[in-house]
Amino acid sequence: MAPGARSRVADAPPRLDGDALTIRFAFPDDALALARLAMIDSHEEPPPGPLLLAESGGELRAALSLRDNSVIADPFHPTVALVELLRARAEQLRSASRERGPGRVVRPAGRPADELQAGWDPSS
Repeated sequence: MAPGARSRVADAPPRLDGDALTIRFAFPDDALALARLAMIDSHEEPPPGPLLLAESGGELRAALSLRDNSVIADPFHPTVALVELLRARAEQLRSASRERGPGRVVRPAGRPADELQAGWDPSS
């Protein structure tokens, strides 16, 4: 490969067992998928928001609460590695928040601030 040329492999999303992997914040339109995931993981409701989600192959597989670190995960798929990734990402966000100091909110790009209030609850 020529110097400075980018590899297609480097541009590909991370994969777990061949499926594309996505770690992202939860948004209101995730409420139904979160309720389903909570139900199949024997919980009455999803953990309190804000939440980080792990999707594999476009399907929600695990969610972690940034408020209390509680987790729900799909018991019919391997999720241990996904939950570990969610915990690592949550720690990265906490570290970045400590470095910035109080009063600064981390929010995903492209989402209006009013959708991302601290303590947002996907069931509301």
